Amino acid sequence: MAELELIAAIRAALGAPGERVVRGSGDDAAVVRARPFAVTSIDTVAEGVHFDMETCSPADAGHRALATALSDLAAMGAQAGEAYVSLALPEGFADGDALELARGMAALAERTGTTIAGGDVVRAGALVIAVSVTGWAERERDLVGRDGAQPGDLVGVTGTLGAAGAGFHLLSDPNAASDRVDGGVAAALVARHLRPTPRLAAGRALAAAGATAMIDLSDGLATDGRHLARASRVALEIDATALPIAPGVAEVARAAAGRGADGGASRGDEGSALAARRLAVSAGEDYELLFTIPPERWDAAAAAVDVPLTRLGSALGGEGLRFTGPDAADLDAVRGYEHL
Repeated sequence: MAELELIAAIRAALGAPGERVVRGSGDDAAVVRARPFAVTSIDTVAEGVHFDMETCSPADAGHRALATALSDLAAMGAQAGEAYVSLALPEGFADGDALELARGMAALAERTGTTIAGGDVVRAGALVIAVSVTGWAERERDLVGRDGAQPGDLVGVTGTLGAAGAGFHLLSDPNAASDRVDGGVAAALVARHLRPTPRLAAGRALAAAGATAMIDLSDGLATDGRHLARASRVALEIDATALPIAPGVAEVARAAAGRGADGGASRGDEGSALAARRLAVSAGEDYELLFTIPPERWDAAAAAVDVPLTRLGSALGGEGLRFTGPDAADLDAVRGYEHL
């Protein structure tokens, strides 16, 4: 297709704009009815850095790009609004692939109440997808930052950890844990890597329940937990035995450790547990929410959130992130993903 034909086809694949959009894709700029507080974030994902087209479909790439950006809104407790997408398409990336990418993005947008209100398409040397999202809130106090944790708060997390990292290992070497992981469990781990779920409803519920600080686990608990602790000027103390490790992660982590991918975990059950914990806190891309909340608000939060919550530990005076329990010294040395 010619450029304008491709843009028109992508626009059609994205569907009708939401009720806030006065003018969307097709004009020089979008016009949106505002609410009192706009919450804006931008994320960029690139082939060969954040995903591999040998194991990721165009629809997966589109989904991942939008999910990554929406997860930042979830971490603030904002309601999703509009997304603006820039596609840099390499030579050989067919029109059908571009439309599949758009449809993957559109499906997630529909499920999350997001309107893709505009964007741009250019040619480039590799597939790069930049997504800017705007969320909304009625009051400033409806939103949660990273800097509000107080000594005495509980530390919690939504869902389970390590699934996306384990899914990545399975995609990299499908036979690595074939004798240890059930096929259905393996498929679920791969899906968590390829199609992450931004915890938008959970973020709003946690904010309403009284969460004092929150961050999405894009780079791993080992890195993102330190970001939250630094912003709030507290220490986060986390019980290693409380980590909610997803089914199948231990088996995949043990297989990866046997190949030296885990950084030298020991053999046997003890080594398997350490490998699972290391993967759970370092791998990233789970997009679960790490949060702090006063102890008296925990039960209200657990009742309001649409996914299980796990109590990990407490915020204390001091600074940094530290683990307690088995393997604490090993886990204290672990770091998550570093962008640069």
